[in-house]
Amino acid sequence: MPFLPIFDNYPRILLRYPWVTWGVIVTCVLVFLQQVGGGRGRYEEIIYGFGFIPAVFGGAAELPPQLYEIPSALTLVTSMFMHGGWGHLLGNMLYLWIFGDNIEDSMGHGRFIIFYLICGLVATLAHFVALPDSTIPTIGASGAISGVLGAYLVLHPRAKILVPIIIIPLFLPAYLLLAGWIAFQVFSASLGQGDAGGVAWWAHIGGFVAGMILVVPFRYKTVPLFGGETPPKGLVIKRPPPSETGSPRSKKRSRRRPWG
Repeated sequence: MPFLPIFDNYPRILLRYPWVTWGVIVTCVLVFLQQVGGGRGRYEEIIYGFGFIPAVFGGAAELPPQLYEIPSALTLVTSMFMHGGWGHLLGNMLYLWIFGDNIEDSMGHGRFIIFYLICGLVATLAHFVALPDSTIPTIGASGAISGVLGAYLVLHPRAKILVPIIIIPLFLPAYLLLAGWIAFQVFSASLGQGDAGGVAWWAHIGGFVAGMILVVPFRYKTVPLFGGETPPKGLVIKRPPPSETGSPRSKKRSRRRPWG
């Protein structure tokens, strides 16, 4: 990744807890522990059995019986929750932790999991279209997380992201970092590296574009695009008078409904 985010300053508005984002992180960690828990031999079996292999998916190759775990079509999903090492896992989960909660906040739990999975599917298929004959297993959440980054660019381009520049942490605008991020992916893909170095560049690009497009219909209609006013013009924040709020708990809950 061309930059390492530490924190973003955009708060959640509608959701108290981003359960789906946290759930995906926990799932990816548990899956990775399962990958490494059976030794090197079992690790490779899992990678080939549950990872997405373009040549197998397209019918140009097939797995030997001892590596076959599930139909190739299902690896479009299973591959999203697997990782190739601790650095791969922690890097992806850091991105999801920082950016995922705001996108989940913009569309709710149910829509977000559908959005996340679709972005991951589009990302993997983009990789397949670019490299249909590749026999290298593709694993990782980065394609789906790229969709989250694309959505974040559309919704919160003016949010500030804390990143370390050399050794100095600085708050930089999201549009600058995310535009630079996708430019780096396109540049790397244009070099014809394919999946050299273990990076599926076209999966990142496909996921990012999918996220930019899908966030428009998936978001709540009251959530503005491109860093618009919060709430949008013409909407009035409804706050019940103190006498109607009841207990302190209900007061706190009512304040979390910004647009009535």
